[in-house]
Amino acid sequence: MKKTVSTFLEAKGKRKLSMLTAYDYSMAKLIDEAGIDSILVGDSLGMVIQGQENTLSVTIEDMIYHTKLVSRGVKNALVIADMPFMSYQTSVYDAVSNAGKLIKEGGAVAVKLEGGIEFLEEIKTIVRASIPVAGHIGLTPQSINALGGFKAQGKNEKVARKLIEEAKKIEQAGAFCIVVECVPEELTKIITETVNIPIIGIGAGKYVDGQVLVYQDMLGMFSDFTPKFVKRYANTGNIIKEAIETYIKETSEGSFPSKEHTFKIDKELIERLKIENN
Repeated sequence: MKKTVSTFLEAKGKRKLSMLTAYDYSMAKLIDEAGIDSILVGDSLGMVIQGQENTLSVTIEDMIYHTKLVSRGVKNALVIADMPFMSYQTSVYDAVSNAGKLIKEGGAVAVKLEGGIEFLEEIKTIVRASIPVAGHIGLTPQSINALGGFKAQGKNEKVARKLIEEAKKIEQAGAFCIVVECVPEELTKIITETVNIPIIGIGAGKYVDGQVLVYQDMLGMFSDFTPKFVKRYANTGNIIKEAIETYIKETSEGSFPSKEHTFKIDKELIERLKIENN
């Protein structure tokens, strides 16, 4: 069944929502066929696809390109595209314009932008343009320079109160859900119970309305580092490496390709060609 923004809102308090990242057609198709509620085309592609140290170098062109690929592979999941660094921070106009590009050119259904109180006007204006918006608070990777690195947020009273207030204001601005990243479980529980829109957690404990993970992390395909909050559901990276090693070995010794992997031709034709070319 096709998942929509309404599907998300109706799930609040009734069932847990599932979300994973994807960045290309083949993986998006597999994730969608597994029955996921939503696919996030994350600016995390800066690290897991491009090999960058963080997400800051990802451009709106990058996001449009990868969103196109994902959208082609999805039939049922709700496709949300990240708005990358400096695609909405510069002005409200830029925010709406770039959000529109992710919908019109990329094929996304909704966009996600990081930050709380500072970007309420951007959220409101994008929503007024009939583009669904997901918020993102807590650890916001685009702000790592200001935050001092990838650190859990909300451990002191001032920041904890700010996160609760931000969630309320993001809901009031018109967002249909909020991603909460690297926030203590009990604090996220308060946030989840305070707002009427789904809270999607990543490193935020179990008292949320849904979870999101980067698929390379949960499948063991990204080995540069593993966040504390990641559960590895399979060591696919090892499986891929073993398969490639076997391919290299069989190619080297000549056992691949075998007869079953080759095409046939009429023997008489081959004989004539041999005679003609000797």
